[in-house]
Amino acid sequence: MKGLFGLILAAMIAVTTWASLEHNVMDGFRDVLALRWGVATMFDTYFSFTLIYLWIAHRERTLLARVVWLVLVYTLGTIAISGYGLWQIAQKKPLL
Repeated sequence: MKGLFGLILAAMIAVTTWASLEHNVMDGFRDVLALRWGVATMFDTYFSFTLIYLWIAHRERTLLARVVWLVLVYTLGTIAISGYGLWQIAQKKPLL
């Protein structure tokens, strides 16, 4: 699992950096939201982020940690989620 989370984290950082070199993220959102499939993809993505965040919030004990992870998941997406997985593995906590 550690290798998978690490691979996903590295891939997402690489592809995000690559995309950022071409367009500002806000321009990218505007382009995506101009298409119905783009809107559908954004709904799908953020609904998935919400479900994963609820799992993270269930695991975290403090309100501060829950709020921090909420902001991280909604702004960094899979980068934050894979980072959370690696952090849990490093702390020897089961993921499920």
